[in-house]
Amino acid sequence: MIKKLLSSNSQNYFCTLIIGKKYNDNFYKYSYPLFKKYCKKYDIGIFIITSHLISKKNIYWKNPNWQKLIAPKILENKYKKIKNLCMVDSDILINSEAPNIFNSHKKNHISVVSLRKHMPYTWENSTRLVAFLRNRFYSKKYPLDSAINISLNDLYKFHNLEPQKDEFCAGVYIISKNSFNKLNDFFYKYKTDIKTITGGGEQTHFNYFVQKNFRINTLDYKFQAQWVFEMANYYPFLYTKAYRNDKKLISTCLENSLRNNYFLHFAGSWNESLMWKIKSNTILGKDFLKKFIKYKKIKLKGKPVGIIKR
Repeated sequence: MIKKLLSSNSQNYFCTLIIGKKYNDNFYKYSYPLFKKYCKKYDIGIFIITSHLISKKNIYWKNPNWQKLIAPKILENKYKKIKNLCMVDSDILINSEAPNIFNSHKKNHISVVSLRKHMPYTWENSTRLVAFLRNRFYSKKYPLDSAINISLNDLYKFHNLEPQKDEFCAGVYIISKNSFNKLNDFFYKYKTDIKTITGGGEQTHFNYFVQKNFRINTLDYKFQAQWVFEMANYYPFLYTKAYRNDKKLISTCLENSLRNNYFLHFAGSWNESLMWKIKSNTILGKDFLKKFIKYKKIKLKGKPVGIIKR
C-alpha cells in the first residue's frame, strides 16, 4: 500500500519506505517533521510505502528495499501527475535550509550520490576508521577486515556482476517518469532466493543495473552524507564510554553535521545508526541553528570597528 501525505503542484515527489510499526513510528517521530518542512518549502509531495507491494508468496517477492523499484510504476498508474520521484530512506534527517534537490536533477538521467567518491574524506580511510573504532570501543569481536572494506571490483565480483566504476548509496536517488518502466522490469529479473552482501538487499545489483543502463548525474555528497563517516572522521570521541551516552553532546554533533550537509543518512544497524533517534537538546541551545540561519540571511558590510575587546 502507498499513501500520499503531501500533494505537489510541481509534480516532484519524495517516496519513502516505512513497512512495519517500528519504522512507521520512527519516521513520524524523528524524520517526518523535517521532511514536511523541507517539502512544503519547495512544493514537493510525499508518498509513503506502508506495506509490501507484492505478495510474499510471489516468486519475485524480495527484501522490502527491492520493492522501491516497483513503487514508481504503481504510482504512475494511480497518480498521473508525477514528473520526478526522489526515492529516499526514512532514516534520513533533512536540513530544512538545504537547496531543492530536484533543481540538481538532470532530465533523462538518474541522479545519485556516490558512496565512494566526491566526499570530503576518502572512502578507504573512512571505512578503516569505522572498523578500527568499532573494534576498539564497541566490541573486540568486530573484524578489522570485513565487507565494509571491500573494493569495488570485489564487490561486484562477489555478486557475479561485471565491475563498475562507482557505488552509490540507494538511500537517495531521483528518477524521471520515463524511467519508471525500466526499474519495474529490472525488479522482475530476480526471484526471492537472491543472495546479496547486504542480506538480500538491492544495493549492488541496483548499482550495476543503473550504471549499465542509465546516464548518471552525480549529486553533491551533501544530499546524502553518511553519519557513520561523519562520526568516524569528525566526532570519534562519541565512540568512547565517556561520551557515547551523552545525549546532549551527541545532539550537538548531529546538529553541527546537519548544518554542514543537506541530508544526513543513518544507514546501517550498528550503534552509530541509532543516534538519529536522539531528540534535539544541544549544548549550543535548541534555537542555535534557527538563529544562525536567520543571521546568514543578513547582508554584511564587513565594516572595521577597531580592536574588539573581550
